[in-house]
Amino acid sequence: MRSDRLLSIMLLLQTHGQLPASILADRLEVSVRTVMRDVEALSAAGVPVYTVRGPHGGIALLPGFRTDVTGLTADEARALFVLLSGSAHTDLGLGQALGSALRKVMAALPAPHRSQADLASRRVLIDPVRWGGGPYRPEADLTAAQEAVFTDRRLRLRYRHGRDSQVRSYTLDPYGLVNKAGVWYLVADHRGEPQLFRADRALSAAVLDEPVRRREGLELIDVWDTLRRRVDDIPDPLSVTVSVRREILSRFLRVHQTELATAPPPADALPETGGDRARVHVELLFRSLGAAEVLLAFGADAEVLAPEELRHTLARKAAEAARRYAARSGGQGG
Repeated sequence: MRSDRLLSIMLLLQTHGQLPASILADRLEVSVRTVMRDVEALSAAGVPVYTVRGPHGGIALLPGFRTDVTGLTADEARALFVLLSGSAHTDLGLGQALGSALRKVMAALPAPHRSQADLASRRVLIDPVRWGGGPYRPEADLTAAQEAVFTDRRLRLRYRHGRDSQVRSYTLDPYGLVNKAGVWYLVADHRGEPQLFRADRALSAAVLDEPVRRREGLELIDVWDTLRRRVDDIPDPLSVTVSVRREILSRFLRVHQTELATAPPPADALPETGGDRARVHVELLFRSLGAAEVLLAFGADAEVLAPEELRHTLARKAAEAARRYAARSGGQGG
């Protein structure tokens, strides 16, 4: 509707100052001629809008013409712009409405809060679509990561990797934080390459005095899209059922938390008696049969129940290892 478009033009000019008619036309998905007609309509309605001719010209409002919304704190303004990923609104047919609503809110914010709100919208994303492994997630301390993200400084991170439990240290250049269906991730460059770090696996984090060294022209949403596709484009995962001894359940879950398909019962809820009743079934998702072979490291403490193909593979590898150790022991004994 034209009334919505007129309001959008006014709010865009309040937010950004002078803008070329071509930029306004792109934002509103109309022609430059339509924009110029709308500017004339605003002027006729008493809005102090004017045009500046020349190569550096554009459309602007007289200084001081704006309406503030009072009562918003800086944190509240920032919270308004920590938004769901664009796909969620697009799926509901609300993508255009969301853009219009944000322009109105941004233009109406008190001037001191606008820069923080804009920064929050570029440095924090909420993605509601859950990845395969995620129900088992400890609390994450985001204090240092947030400080690095919002002050544009580098971050020193000690991090325990989920697949091999190895602890490594990184000096990172953060782009921002992403909440993926309740799991927080830090998106950052390490030596110029994009990487994803689960916040709950950080053992320690320290903000450095060095300014961040992001790759030029990239924002959080760009880097996140690249990293997300690396996971989303993996073929359908292999579903694996494992019978785990209660005594080692906590360690098993810590090592394989990224592969969890469902949340297992807590260890203290299991019976104290021996035998199979002292074991719990855990459902995992692996990228491939080869990736699931890592389960052999737990030996008999974690028995694969399904799929049968993986059971055969692990049995063969265990037998090969047993023969090799037996042959070596026999040679030394002779």
